[in-house]
Amino acid sequence: MDNRERTEPPRVADERATLTGFLQRQRDTLAMACAGLTAEQLKQKAVQPSGLSLLGLVRHMADVERTWFRNVLNGEHSDAHWPRSDGGAFDVDTADPSEAFAIWHEECARSRDIVDAAESPDVTGRYRDDVFSLRYILTHMIEEYARHNGQADLLRERINKIAEQ
Repeated sequence: MDNRERTEPPRVADERATLTGFLQRQRDTLAMACAGLTAEQLKQKAVQPSGLSLLGLVRHMADVERTWFRNVLNGEHSDAHWPRSDGGAFDVDTADPSEAFAIWHEECARSRDIVDAAESPDVTGRYRDDVFSLRYILTHMIEEYARHNGQADLLRERINKIAEQ
């Protein structure tokens, strides 16, 4: 995937189309950072003592998609894909990249379906005693991906530099 293949958010559209367009662009950006890498490269850690890796980011975002869209907005009670303790999604030493990407793509598709089925951005979901609108969740997800995509850019730059040597 290259920059031309990323979703271009609409420049003139309603709120939902604008927010979902920007969210999809952020998803595409993470996919682009991971494109063409081997399993070993996807598992490479940033710097010690950090356990941050591109594969860990993909696994983390799969769980973030699941949590916000399925559990909070849709009221489901789905379990995390990876253990929460001992590094959870970020523990990638024995992780299967194909599984992680398949789960992430499935969660993104479910998220899109949930958003499409929502009556409006004013629809709400709950987490414990807190109430969140779809508008808030979409905005939060854009922020979450953007923050992690900054990390992904640095990881990819490091991987590319090592590969050149």
